Amino acid sequence: MRDKIDALTQNLARTIVGKNDAIRLVLVALLGGGHALLEDVPGVGKTLLAKSLARSVDGKFQRLQCTPDLLPTDVTGTNIWNPKTGEFTFLPGPIFANVLLADEINRATPRTQSALLEVMEENQVTVDGVSRSVPKPFFVIATQNPIEYQGTFPLPEAQMDRFMLSLSLGYPTEKEELQILQNLQNGVQFVDLQPCITLEELTTLRKMCSQVVVEASLQQYILELVRTTREDEEIALGVSPRGTVSLQKATQALAFISGRDYAIPDDVKLLVPHVLCHRLIPRGGRNAKNIVERLLRSLSIP
Repeated sequence: MRDKIDALTQNLARTIVGKNDAIRLVLVALLGGGHALLEDVPGVGKTLLAKSLARSVDGKFQRLQCTPDLLPTDVTGTNIWNPKTGEFTFLPGPIFANVLLADEINRATPRTQSALLEVMEENQVTVDGVSRSVPKPFFVIATQNPIEYQGTFPLPEAQMDRFMLSLSLGYPTEKEELQILQNLQNGVQFVDLQPCITLEELTTLRKMCSQVVVEASLQQYILELVRTTREDEEIALGVSPRGTVSLQKATQALAFISGRDYAIPDDVKLLVPHVLCHRLIPRGGRNAKNIVERLLRSLSIP
């Protein structure tokens, strides 16, 4: 089954040039059973990465272009009166998919953003008192521009906590940007990507990731990292227990992607900024990444 991970990575690398680290992190969220948040300036490939991933997975894909006038029922679906039967019929929303792309999620209002809270945690949607399960596996990949604030609604802490990890792509190097132009001229497009993994295989890979061994000493290291964020003077809100669980699951997925059936401290150290930073609320406008890096240096490695 590991060859499927290589095939998926190579498939994404065809359209996402030079961003192997970002691809690996997105796959960590996918295989770890979580969700991913891409935060970066416009035009660097956030949406392209999300669409390419969805196309590489042989499942149902839906896209939400978030705007201030988007309603919660536009996400979840709603009951429609059917005059022929004299009953209400449920019309599913785009959330009923295997891969959901929530593009520019911070442009949706808080009321609409909250429509994602239940499904991202429990894989179900409740409309008019009736709960309905979404297709499995279910994966949300959302994008937002952290620079532009006009007409946006910052995600609340509860929403940010639902994402296993956050990442940014950054600008390409000169060589990478030249490769992008050459790919364009040669007709390499994401629409040409073919599915390289089935939903059944993805479910199997997720189970295999959950079986990766995390030694007790490494679990204690994860706990110390998380609990330190709740006591640090520069942090107003520390990481929740959900963040602790997410860090372990992400660590297992990264170890599995790296070809191991056991996790090592380097897995945790690599993932900590991506799993913890978006969950923190620093005091006085301090930088969350700098705080997390300081905490990493302060703790002894098992």
